[in-house]
Amino acid sequence: MTRDPLAAAPDGLDPGTAAKATAARDALSERDGVVVAFSGGVDSSVVAALAYDALGADAIACTARSETLPAAELDDAERVAAEIGIRHETTTFSELDDPNFVVNDGERCYHCRTMRLGKMYEVARDLEIGTVCDGTNADDPGEGHRPGLRAVEELDVFSPLLAEGITKSEVRAIADAYGLSVADKPSMACLSSRIPTGLRVTEERLTRVEKAERLLREWGFEGFRVRDHDGLARVEIAPDELERALDPAFAEAVHEHLSDLGFDYVTLDMAGYRTGSVSPGEEDGAERDAGGNDGTGAGDASDAPERDASAIDLGREYPR
Repeated sequence: MTRDPLAAAPDGLDPGTAAKATAARDALSERDGVVVAFSGGVDSSVVAALAYDALGADAIACTARSETLPAAELDDAERVAAEIGIRHETTTFSELDDPNFVVNDGERCYHCRTMRLGKMYEVARDLEIGTVCDGTNADDPGEGHRPGLRAVEELDVFSPLLAEGITKSEVRAIADAYGLSVADKPSMACLSSRIPTGLRVTEERLTRVEKAERLLREWGFEGFRVRDHDGLARVEIAPDELERALDPAFAEAVHEHLSDLGFDYVTLDMAGYRTGSVSPGEEDGAERDAGGNDGTGAGDASDAPERDASAIDLGREYPR
């Protein structure tokens, strides 16, 4: 790089944030090499950028492919790794092989994270690298029920953002300093977070949720979830996009397309998109934990970029 992206400057990072980021980078530079659990979300991308800055070719970003990872997120991970310049590896596993995951109780995220990070350690061993990193930040431990963080601790994963007290807002500022395109990207939970606790996670349910959300993304929505309540699709749209979802043309199109995907009923949640709503008795942090904290991660509606409500097109036509 032609400049130090972490240098505090009038138009750059806050000096306190810059100092934390530099400390995280220095801590990474003390390792012989690292494998970063990499989703392409903002947290893991910042860890990957810091690691590449510190270690160059000895830093590896690794994305674990499974049924719960949307294909679009894998595409994003590949693109962002190329932005950073870091070597990107993928590994494949299936959470559905573990009956403890499939049963979908309050420990689902623990089982998922244990398997996902276990695959990271397999890659690290193959590459003769001793350290696996993730994107846990300083805000995450206070986000409610987070069984996935227990897996991080048990497996002795190094979390440089957490170790240096770097908060989510500071993560985004560091990403911006590095010029990463994901600096403002909303976080994304794994697909299993769309299925209520107690309802078995199956490939059929994961597939129809992924296809339904891909459709909403293609139609221009940015903040949304499609919750699968055993064949009933509950569509959540971010509050600042909800007006467009009230268009009768949208209602007709979404009902037709989601019915074709295998949903028996299609509903629009008038409260809009918010985390934790798939299983109302759980803490909001459970959905953030579902995807592994941006290694792969999850967020809330406040992460969504602001949009101009006056630009909403209520006369839009949707493909049949």
